[in-house]
Amino acid sequence: MGVRSVSFSTTRCARVLAVWLCAAPGYAVAADAINPLAGKPEAITAGAALFARMNCDGCHGIGAPGWVGPSLADGRWRFGGDDAALFRSISEGRPHGMPAYGALVAERGIWEIVSYLRSLPKPKDVPTLRWPREE
Repeated sequence: MGVRSVSFSTTRCARVLAVWLCAAPGYAVAADAINPLAGKPEAITAGAALFARMNCDGCHGIGAPGWVGPSLADGRWRFGGDDAALFRSISEGRPHGMPAYGALVAERGIWEIVSYLRSLPKPKDVPTLRWPREE
């Protein structure tokens, strides 16, 4: 009895993975949800590490000042800046480039990233005038 070769193309693998990721459940969060890890130093540290490990800095830059993706430190939010909106943006993704990470990152990990983002100091100068800065 010989070894049997199985043909499984890279394209087929990509399709199967895409279907699985789209079907995998994200996390539902109430519209008024508040981060249960808010202000906890260990959550901020874990969130910073997860932000780097998930390559969020590849789009948002190291320290999240913005690069290919928007700044996450300047206090201006396209889809809402409260804890629940940030959680949903990470978990469910957003149009025009933000992927959904709810199937890849545990709920606690998403809250840790939210904690990290909340800990970032706002820059003194905002490089664009597109969204008004909240004072």
